[in-house]
Amino acid sequence: MSPAAAHRTVAPAAPAPPTAPVATAPPAAPVAPAPPAAPVAPAPPASAAIAAPTRAAALRAGIARLGDSPVESPRLDAELLLAHVLGLTRSQVLTHPQAVLEPEDAARFAELIERRRSGEPVAYLRGVREFWSLELEVSPAVLVPRPETERLVEAALERCPATSPVHIADLGTGSGAVAIALARERPRALIVATDASPEALAVAGRNAAHHAPGRIALRLGRLEDWYAPLAGEVFDLIVSNPPYIAANDPALAELAAEPRPALIAGPTGLEALGALIAGAPAHLAPGGTLLLEHGSAQGEAVAAMLAAHGFTGILTLADAGARPRVTLGVHPSATARTRP
Repeated sequence: MSPAAAHRTVAPAAPAPPTAPVATAPPAAPVAPAPPAAPVAPAPPASAAIAAPTRAAALRAGIARLGDSPVESPRLDAELLLAHVLGLTRSQVLTHPQAVLEPEDAARFAELIERRRSGEPVAYLRGVREFWSLELEVSPAVLVPRPETERLVEAALERCPATSPVHIADLGTGSGAVAIALARERPRALIVATDASPEALAVAGRNAAHHAPGRIALRLGRLEDWYAPLAGEVFDLIVSNPPYIAANDPALAELAAEPRPALIAGPTGLEALGALIAGAPAHLAPGGTLLLEHGSAQGEAVAAMLAAHGFTGILTLADAGARPRVTLGVHPSATARTRP
């Protein structure tokens, strides 16, 4: 080592600067809780699709709903129901298809479509049914009048002179359709109509008051005795559209909304027809005629029962669908003489 180096003074090292404090991260901001999920609205019922803004759109939706069901005439039924809701005729509804529906009308139409889809007859939903070109009130208390029953009216008119005061009894009148049609066509006829259902008789009374005021005497009957309301009286014509369906007939499934007592006769379907035939001679004037509507497969059985009780001139008539529908017979004698 050189002398200079030996005597060199080494300066003390400068102290290190203090370490700067490490900045701590600020506390994390609290995480706001996620807003609750908006409730999922339940799927609207299928009928809500019918709440359409125009008549045309409502009809399309209604027809589609009915087309997916056992309903036989979706288009006609939908048009009739919309016309009913709007208080218009079918032609008026169809003439203005782009007319906007009120919300309450759309909702009412949707409700009726669903009820029709579940099997309720259009006649009950509308509260009316046309028969013999007359608009009749109907309700679940009575059978819906059907076109084939007009054959019963036609057959009675063919045997009912227009110029004489013919005496007619309609047994099991229901809505009063047959009695009212006969009263309208034969102004001189004297008509008695019976039914075992007070509710049905009330419907018949309102229909008679509207279409044939003062022309028809309405009487409450009895299920166990068709002729009880006619005690001691005789008639030129007795007509009836009685129950004629057998209790186990599969066809009843399609008629679930209609009154069972007006449909079901018993195990065979011939019970009411047989009772009417057996009791008729005591209430027919000499040469009087009994006319009975029946099922399309019952004509021969009804004719045989008429023959067994002394009726002559027995004839079975077909309806517009060429199905046997009405059988009649003439009884040559009578056991009573009092007219109503």
